[in-house]
Amino acid sequence: MPRAVVLLSGGLDSATLLAIALEQGFDCYALSFDYGQLHGAELVAAAGIAKKLGVHEHRVMAIPIGALGGSALTDNTIAIPDKGGVGIPVTYVPARNTVFLSLALAWAEVLDAKAIFIGVNAIDYSGYPDCRPEFISAFQALSNVATKQGVEGNPIVIRTPLIDLTKAEIISQGISLGLDYSITVSCYQADSLGCACRRCDACNFRIEGFKTAGVPDPTRYQTSHG
Repeated sequence: MPRAVVLLSGGLDSATLLAIALEQGFDCYALSFDYGQLHGAELVAAAGIAKKLGVHEHRVMAIPIGALGGSALTDNTIAIPDKGGVGIPVTYVPARNTVFLSLALAWAEVLDAKAIFIGVNAIDYSGYPDCRPEFISAFQALSNVATKQGVEGNPIVIRTPLIDLTKAEIISQGISLGLDYSITVSCYQADSLGCACRRCDACNFRIEGFKTAGVPDPTRYQTSHG
């Protein structure tokens, strides 16, 4: 079986991504990051997803990009907005996917992996610049010239099976693969139990996705917010 590194955040998209990679016949190595995010519920969810779906190995790597600040997800002095607003929202973490993919690329080379799976989406998303096809194309080009495998003619392929799907389409695909979305955490401000706020951008996309897909929403919400 060809090996693949799968970026696993613990959310709806990355869980679907892992299910797709497994369905495609890859021997999956899941990689999550403790990057200084303000809540750890997503990492607990990632561990549960990796165990339930069955990966060869799941690593959680600590990296200090959150210490730089600049994002509502890493700095508790910046409020998480209920709506994304105009332009790139404050929930954007500077250069996050660039850093994540760089580390995934290093591990993929060590493993002699054929692919890296990342669950970026450019349809139902908050407008982050590192979720666009242009970013993935640029990183693929970088990978081709920056790695031993690339210069030897066996480049590691960056796979983005969710990039052109709506949230409803992602959910429908996950359901068809038998995913249990109740174990995923997408909320930007989930509590210690992984219960979602129902108000942030991530929650809004998730709620609308289940509604449009015609699938019951299994998300656990914080009772104080309904």
